[in-house]
Amino acid sequence: MITFAVYLLAMVSVGVLVYQETRTYHDFALGGRRLRAPVAALSAQASDMSGWLMLGLPGAVYAAGVGATWIAVGLAAGTYLNWRFVAPRLRTYTERAGDAVTLSAYLEERFEDRTRLIRIVSAAVIVVFFTLYVAGGLVAGGLLFDEIFEVGYEFALTVAAVVIVVYTLLGGFLAVSVTDAVQGTMMFLALLVLPVLGIGALGGFGALGDDLAGKSPELLDMGAQASFADGRWTDGGSLGLIAVISLLAWGLGYFGQPHVLARFMAIRSAEDIPLARRIGVGWVVVTLTGASLVGLLGIALLDEPLANPETVFIGLSVDLLNPWVASLLLAAVLAAIKSTADSQLLVSSTALTEDFYRAFLNRSASDTVLLLVGRITVVTVAVVAYGIALDGGAVLDIVAYAWAGFGAAFGPVIVLSLYWPRMSAAGAMAGMVAGALTVVLWEDIDPLLGPFESGIYEMVPGVIAATLAALVFGRFVGRPPLRTWSGPGGDRMRRGRGALHA
Repeated sequence: MITFAVYLLAMVSVGVLVYQETRTYHDFALGGRRLRAPVAALSAQASDMSGWLMLGLPGAVYAAGVGATWIAVGLAAGTYLNWRFVAPRLRTYTERAGDAVTLSAYLEERFEDRTRLIRIVSAAVIVVFFTLYVAGGLVAGGLLFDEIFEVGYEFALTVAAVVIVVYTLLGGFLAVSVTDAVQGTMMFLALLVLPVLGIGALGGFGALGDDLAGKSPELLDMGAQASFADGRWTDGGSLGLIAVISLLAWGLGYFGQPHVLARFMAIRSAEDIPLARRIGVGWVVVTLTGASLVGLLGIALLDEPLANPETVFIGLSVDLLNPWVASLLLAAVLAAIKSTADSQLLVSSTALTEDFYRAFLNRSASDTVLLLVGRITVVTVAVVAYGIALDGGAVLDIVAYAWAGFGAAFGPVIVLSLYWPRMSAAGAMAGMVAGALTVVLWEDIDPLLGPFESGIYEMVPGVIAATLAALVFGRFVGRPPLRTWSGPGGDRMRRGRGALHA
């Protein structure tokens, strides 16, 4: 309790300190575009992974074995591709698109949409899916506090929500980014230390493999999955191609995550991106490996099977370590939860403030008014997410749904906006709507396919539908933008043939 109290006070203190540096709405929304490479990288990846990294992924591996790690493979690949191909151009183009501080504002300017429909639809998608995403983070926070301190889920949920709101409210983007960088470091160390200690306690990787094989051979098979029920692991059957594709498809979501893309927009310069990419990708590979090992080590080391697999990191920390050290590692779980929820709160607040209030209600609003509205909307989104979180739910399920929503709605449109000069406003609109609706309706659509019902993760059909819609409408409906866009390194994206010129 002492460790958690000190940690929570430290995060709130960051918000108080950065409050003095948050003088304008641009500071509040995007930190004045002055993030250095290490802060941008660590805060991007920490906000990306959320409590899912410390609870959901270890829990999935604990229940199903190494077959669940296909998710990690997809995420590592998606992280690299996002930093390599999206980050440099997005940093440059958003600044030249009227110094846009939101994806909605960038897309409106990029496609010269004077109807403002792109801004309305994209901002609405952000607010809806992020409210669900924040709720998932609050559920994870409530689960953590209740599991450790046994204070009751509702009280635990309230504490987690209040702390996140306070420092986001005070410091805005800069406070969120700095705290996320600190929290990203904590997550990295926790997922490095706990697996090392666990392997040492067990006697090496050979002993781990023997123990897992003894419980169920499927636990060690990338092409199969175990079934966990009533405290036992049994053969869950082959994963199959569809299941593997669904797990790998998590990597597709990166191209459309507003809270990750915001770090690309806020980094000091496109020249800082190669260093940030190396830091970010390295962080992801180490933490995903560590989280997967925690799930496997929980099977081998915990005396009693867990009622809730998503508590395996907590159980292993408490079993292996003394309370002081364990509390430091468990604080990293809270760091993982808060580092995502705060970013999502801020992006939702910015969308409501910039893309609704400023764009349609008060175009001449002063910085003072925008800051006030931004802070009010932080509280509003948090209250709605808190209400949703009271019903509970599995962290992985909530995150998977919101992740798919953003990946399908924005991923194809963002990539095409950066690389296809003939893309029109109609294509952008069609892509966003098709992607979002497919994700929302896929659970009802898939059973209607009868013998062709796939059970595939909704990200896959969502991305396919969005890409096809964007390509078809972008090519045949509406005109391409007239403006020439200059990208990193002096290349220019022009309308018509010869898309990219050095």
